[in-house]
This record gives sequence, structure tokens and C-alpha cells, in this order.
Amino acid sequence: MIDSHTHLASCAPDDEELLAAARAAGVRRILTVGMDEESWRVVIGQIDAHDDVYAALGRHPNLATGYDERVGEELRRVAAHPKCRAIGETGLDYFREHAEPDDQRAAFRGQIEIARETAKPLVIHTRAADDETIATLRDHAEGVTVILHCFSMPDRLHECLDRGWYISFAGNVTYPRNEPLALAAAAVPDERLLVETDAPYLTPQRRRRERNQPAYVVETARFVAERRDQTYEELDAVVTANADRLFGWGT
Repeated sequence: MIDSHTHLASCAPDDEELLAAARAAGVRRILTVGMDEESWRVVIGQIDAHDDVYAALGRHPNLATGYDERVGEELRRVAAHPKCRAIGETGLDYFREHAEPDDQRAAFRGQIEIARETAKPLVIHTRAADDETIATLRDHAEGVTVILHCFSMPDRLHECLDRGWYISFAGNVTYPRNEPLALAAAAVPDERLLVETDAPYLTPQRRRRERNQPAYVVETARFVAERRDQTYEELDAVVTANADRLFGWGT
């Protein structure tokens, strides 16, 4: 099993314990996300220290204030690390509004271009901004491999699939109130499907009283497999192959 999106730097307990638990649960590859310059440094230390941990590096939309060409050049520099396998997460978040919309748009457009230049997948965060996120990707990300992390647009699923984007489900797909997401998880073609934790956030339903961690991706995977009428092993093979293809991290 793989965890295609987590935040090890924000998780507890320490990395060694988290990764031991993940490995014991059968998680063989993890993509951890750096969201600004400070966390890029932490994440690079983590990927250097652990063979099974890889990185996505970017400016999160909530942290987009001050994104400029200097930040873009620094992102290009760190993205050249051989274990940086994606750009982002980036996108638009008009729910929390920690950054002005124009700053978010500038960071989003800038990171689309860096993903294009580096030929790395682009990891998208979108919240309360579905129309604009889709329009920006449609107009500016042609030819870029797009991953919709923590997928939240079940009513736009087929539009996203028609554009060739990958769909990744986090623990919130397991929540009883999110039946439209569960239906979307059942409808995604095998070749476009991923699972993730987004740890330490969005703990799967069976673990709701606990803080999320990479080991718990197996809970989400079991739920998604059941909704897709697949065995866990079949689902594991599907998402592992997709992540191998996207991130080039082998088996």
C-alpha cells in the first residue's frame, strides 16, 4: 500500500515511530508534503533519512502570501532534489482565507509553470473554489499531470476525469455524511485512482478519536475497495501501480 499525500512534519509521534507503524501496516511508499520554505527544509531532511519517503514541495494556498519570483526560484532549486517527485500542494482555498485571493492565484499559476518545467505531477488543494480551480487548470495546465488531492468535488467527477486528472481519496471518504464522495470513489477508473491520509488530518471513520497517521491509509483503502467491489489486494495493486507511474518510485 502507498500513502500518496501526508504531512509527516505535522504528525505525532516522531518520524521513526510513525514510519515503523506504517511499515507494519504494509505501507511501502509515502509522499510527504512541504508547504512553505520552512517546511521544505524539514521535508528534505526526512526524505534524505528514509528510503521509503518521497516529497511534494510547494506553497500551500493558505500560505501563498508573498509568493513571488524569488520564492519560485527557490522552489525550482529544492524541486531538483532527486526524491522530490511532485510540485504542490497548490491551488485555491477560499474557505479559510489565510491568504488573499490574488496571492493564491499568483502562487497557483507559478507552480503550474514549475510543474510543467520540471515534468513533475502537480498536487492540487481546492476548497470553496471549485469553479475557479477547474478553470485555472483547464486554461493553464494543459499537458501537466494533475492530482486532485483529498478529492472534494463529487459533482464534478466526470469533468475532472475527462481532463485526465488523477483522483485521490483521503479519510473523509469514509464518513457517513460523505456518501457522494463514496459514490465517486466507486466510479473512478482504476488507472486514475489514488488513496492518501492527509495526516494528521481527516482520520478515517474507524479511527476518528485518534490523530491521523500514514498507517491509517489502509483503513481508507479498505473502505474504497469495498465500495468498488474489489478486494483490498486488488485495490492495493491498482493504487500502487498508479503511484509508481506518477512518482517514479518503483516497487
